[in-house]
Amino acid sequence: MTAHADTKGRPGTGLGRRLAPEWAPAFGAVPRSAFLPDLMWPHDITTHRITTVDRAGDPDGWQHAADSDMPIVTQWDDGAHRAYRPGMTATVSSSKPSLVLSMLTDLDAHPGHRVLEVGTGTGWNAGLLAHRLGPASVVTVEIDGSAARAARTALAQLGLDVRVIHGDGATGHPARAPYDRVIATCGVREIPFTWVEQTRPGGIVLVPWGTHFSSTEATARLTVADDGAGARGPFTNLVTFMRLRAQRSAPPDYDSYVTPESRAAAETSFTTLTREELLGGDYDVNAFAIGLRVPDCAHLIDRTTGDGRRTLWFYGLTDHSWAAVVHRDDKSRFTVYQWGQRRLWDEVESAYQWWIDQGRPQIERFGLSMDATGQRAWLDSPERPVRP
Repeated sequence: MTAHADTKGRPGTGLGRRLAPEWAPAFGAVPRSAFLPDLMWPHDITTHRITTVDRAGDPDGWQHAADSDMPIVTQWDDGAHRAYRPGMTATVSSSKPSLVLSMLTDLDAHPGHRVLEVGTGTGWNAGLLAHRLGPASVVTVEIDGSAARAARTALAQLGLDVRVIHGDGATGHPARAPYDRVIATCGVREIPFTWVEQTRPGGIVLVPWGTHFSSTEATARLTVADDGAGARGPFTNLVTFMRLRAQRSAPPDYDSYVTPESRAAAETSFTTLTREELLGGDYDVNAFAIGLRVPDCAHLIDRTTGDGRRTLWFYGLTDHSWAAVVHRDDKSRFTVYQWGQRRLWDEVESAYQWWIDQGRPQIERFGLSMDATGQRAWLDSPERPVRP
């Protein structure tokens, strides 16, 4: 975790005493509340509860949520959802202030730097950057037209004439390149190499990156090589972001994988690994580390049934291999089923054991390298790839 100075936060920042001194003026002058709509949905990540807050009906509750250290959903279902209650899929949000500060600290942008932001969202992050660096130094790209318009308006009302581009951030914004810093506020599974190409040698690309295995991501802080042919650097924090729209994917369809024929032919074995041991809790590194070793695989967890049974599923994304572990509250030995060209449970179990054998490394020991040919995760140094 990135360390922050123990400086008292400004009112309304949601940061308590964690506000870094170099960012204090920006957080004081550019409040998150100026970028939030009247109807919004705070997300309590400790309880996983999403509530609806309407400024007109509950101004005090609205202000309390705006000042909190909680993420807030501001759009559902790409804007198609218009109802009071939450929609199906959150598609625009305002990240919790402590995460915003953490990423800005990792970005290490200074006056004189030119910054490209991919994923404008509400515009608050761009506003903070613009206050510190100057509006002319910040370009932000947003694929959602309504979000781009709302952010542009909010920035202008604070006198921050940031260039807000309505377009696909996957292509960056070459017209203003090269940039000293590139920051993405959306998650990716494949980092577009255009972001590296549009960053000067020695510049930094900061991006939430993850595997297909789970929604757990980590911020990769990549420094562009002197020849501009690649970038590499460590992971800093475990995070979860909405996916870059060009890289969205639907969850695996159970019926197309688990057919009557595959169920009948599935191999059976047993394990004593609990779901908690294997995957950890929210923002534990377990699932992230396993995903680095098990490519092209996604996992899903069924809801607990009335008899205390909960099934953990694994789906191959390049074929129809699948595996399932049936955990039961009243058992300590659990049945495993797997079918297909891949033995996905064997791969997952082996990846977990590898993580144990390496001393249960936490996120700061992992890193990422990339060039035009692809990306490679490593442990401790680029010379130790996670998948040899």
